[in-house]
Amino acid sequence: MMELRDVERSYQTGPTRTYVLRRIDLTIREGEFVTIMGPSGAGKSTLLGILGMLDHTWTGEFAFVGEAVHALPPKKRVELNKRYIGFVFQKYHLIDDLTVYENLEIPLSYRDVKPKERAAIVGETLDRFQMVGKKDLYPSQLSGGQQQLVGVARAVIARPRLLLADEPTGNLHSAQGEEIMELFTRLNREGTTIVQVTHSEKNASYGHRVIQLRDGWIVAGESAATSPSS
Repeated sequence: MMELRDVERSYQTGPTRTYVLRRIDLTIREGEFVTIMGPSGAGKSTLLGILGMLDHTWTGEFAFVGEAVHALPPKKRVELNKRYIGFVFQKYHLIDDLTVYENLEIPLSYRDVKPKERAAIVGETLDRFQMVGKKDLYPSQLSGGQQQLVGVARAVIARPRLLLADEPTGNLHSAQGEEIMELFTRLNREGTTIVQVTHSEKNASYGHRVIQLRDGWIVAGESAATSPSS
């Protein structure tokens, strides 16, 4: 489904260039459930942002569903994101001036789902996530855990081909977290490719394999370039 070759991400501070990701070689096959782990500052969220085509300031080669992403302009990358990808953000990224219902409806509008069908899908999703009573509330009226649930629901509502999740259960109590991971497992069995970033060994156990990052380098789980600490 996707292949990264020699992908690097860095930023310049005066005369100093600091690397966030170094020589990333990574292949994720259709239908996999992959976990990215590593200490804080390892580059996990940065890598997820590149996979989701939200970060355009990297170098290297990236192929996704047959498209050479590195050769596409940012607008085309955004179109790929909207068409194929659902993203659970660590900080929710809900649209503040839209209700819960309207936030959930957005991914369906990207995929040209007709209004009547959209209403049915949103209604079903609200019921599944036990949020029917909150459909007319705005994000500011929700708790952190409730916002997290809306973020997960928005990411999965359109049955994306690829689901990217950054600490998807971080603000949920244990029972809710387990429900979300079971939902991810079902989606994966039905064909959705999933890549999650987590610190939780329990969440990682739901996936097929673990990619370990340290200081921007892949150090386990995939063919790793030689890092200074190897």
